[in-house]
Amino acid sequence: MAFNSRNGSISLSSKAIADHSTSWYCAFILVALVVLSIYRDESLFPNHGNFIDSQLLSRPCDEIYVVGEGETLHTISDKCGDPFIVENNPHIHDPDDVFPGLVIKITPSHHI
Repeated sequence: MAFNSRNGSISLSSKAIADHSTSWYCAFILVALVVLSIYRDESLFPNHGNFIDSQLLSRPCDEIYVVGEGETLHTISDKCGDPFIVENNPHIHDPDDVFPGLVIKITPSHHI
């Protein structure tokens, strides 16, 4: 960059102009990528939480099941199709004493 005192103008060298243009171009591309990534993430999974919940509810239960918050043996029995959870799990002494994290064995009935 040079200052010309005769006419009071500032002249930029071609290298300075190229550097300045490159900086703005990179900044513009970076902002565009950030905006596109935010938009892409939201548009691919608009109801991501509901999608996962419906996937978990619709899949059959595994042979080993971990009790979740708010579940009872009755709801697990209905969900998994195993009417004999207490009989197949001797470590469950009281059917009303079910807590989150309890591991139980599921044997689905084939009549469902």
